[in-house]
Amino acid sequence: MRPLLTSVLATILIALPVGCVSRPDPGPAVLRESAPPWDAPRDGVAYIEAAGLPEQPLDTDSDAWILDLAVTVDGREVEVPAYIGVDRLRAVQAPVHTHAPGGEIWLEGEGNRDVTLGEFFTLWGVRLDSDCVGGACGDLVVTADGEPVADPPSLVLRGLDRVVVSG
Repeated sequence: MRPLLTSVLATILIALPVGCVSRPDPGPAVLRESAPPWDAPRDGVAYIEAAGLPEQPLDTDSDAWILDLAVTVDGREVEVPAYIGVDRLRAVQAPVHTHAPGGEIWLEGEGNRDVTLGEFFTLWGVRLDSDCVGGACGDLVVTADGEPVADPPSLVLRGLDRVVVSG
């Protein structure tokens, strides 16, 4: 009788849907126009969609390129957090993202060769335009490998080693 009961219980457990708790729908992507610090959005999928980038499995690592991003606002260094462009709850990532804090930006997978600085900041949930980063406006200077950038949001990241954003 015991083997039959164990078999029936095992069958019932296998038939139950995986994950009894449903994932909440992500909130809308919001670009912050405030002073730092700026954390990485928790619901990265909404920001991936807002940036117009493809969702990829979390372990996508093909065609990798790594560059450094340094951000300063009002003369103070801004930490670039881990998990920008990553939605760990849904196990997806954008073709541009961070793994750890510190400014190392990873370009991986399909679509990573055309990613712009503006798309990265959208993933971060921070406003970046030709005059502003977050709430700092008027004195924005962006350099790519030491050269000034005239249109920061359109700067393609692939092939660069270091981008500096100062506001």
